[in-house]
Amino acid sequence: MSSTPALRWVSSTYSDGQGGQCVQWAPEHALATGEFLVRDSKNPHGPHLTLSSNGFTGLVEFAKSCA
Repeated sequence: MSSTPALRWVSSTYSDGQGGQCVQWAPEHALATGEFLVRDSKNPHGPHLTLSSNGFTGLVEFAKSCA
């Protein structure tokens, strides 16, 4: 039986830094699979989004426009 390694989640540079609005993503997973996983850091065991490269780019552009 093989085990799946734990994902390393990284906080977005667009997060507020106060522990509030924090979006995280799993860069190694994206590099290995092409799937960009995104989650809310306040709910690490909750659901996550799985985005394509284009979808992730759109999310980042949206975050930049709101900053």
